[in-house]
Amino acid sequence: MTTHVQMTADMESANGEPVSPLHTLERVEQAAAAVRERFDAVPDVGVILGTGLGRLGAEIETAVAIDYADIPHFPLSTVESHAGRLLCGRLAGKTVIAMQGRFHRYEGYTLQQVTFPVRVLRALGAHTLVVSNACGGMHPFWRAGDLMLIADHINLLGDNPLTGPNDDRLGPRFPDMSDAYDARLRALAREVALARGIELREGVYVAVSGPNLETRAEYRFLRAIGADVVGMSTVPEVIVAVHGGMRVLGVSIITDMCLPDALEPATVEKIIAVANGAEPKLTRLVSGVLERL
Repeated sequence: MTTHVQMTADMESANGEPVSPLHTLERVEQAAAAVRERFDAVPDVGVILGTGLGRLGAEIETAVAIDYADIPHFPLSTVESHAGRLLCGRLAGKTVIAMQGRFHRYEGYTLQQVTFPVRVLRALGAHTLVVSNACGGMHPFWRAGDLMLIADHINLLGDNPLTGPNDDRLGPRFPDMSDAYDARLRALAREVALARGIELREGVYVAVSGPNLETRAEYRFLRAIGADVVGMSTVPEVIVAVHGGMRVLGVSIITDMCLPDALEPATVEKIIAVANGAEPKLTRLVSGVLERL
């Protein structure tokens, strides 16, 4: 019987060259082995630090920092504020491996490249993924600097990291996404926020390709289809995490308000400044959740 992986060897690209998918157990294990050579502890949690949120990594008792360039098949970060390394150590009493810098479709990477590090985190033993991002807020009663717990998402990237041959050893062909953002982890986050006096919104994240910010008409459309915030990341990583059987907790920092009738120009510098200002709240929230896991 021909497996999905075996079928890949018979596929050809437009120029006649063999197509080799990135998401195969062999490639994932090659990357994981390179990490294990430097850090052999099994992580309890994988963490993805988004735009402007890299300083959360300072809270990690880092035993080893591994540059992405030293890990087979890893892309390289090209976005401002994304350092491009794995931080391996302890946070809130848990062993963690954190991505200090993520990847985006607008950088020119495929979604398989964008999400490959999540496969590696899973292969290293992480069963839980905490993912953070900076986003634009479309809810009229929220404000810049707020934290939003992601309850669900909408994928408008025009692509999916699971498209193409499926390596059944990594996950099922048709993963269920009805509880993509684990309900128990969200309940735990709400408990921590209440106990620590952190105002925590909860809503729907919509992912678009970027890199431009949206027009007024696009913000109206995104709000009308049920989104509370908009960004250019997170959704691909969450799809792959769920595909691999991981529990996911997602938190967004609202860095600018995207209200069509009161829209003001946004800059990367302003977005990063707001993210940095809200980062202590995110640190307290994530640390509190990890302590209670």
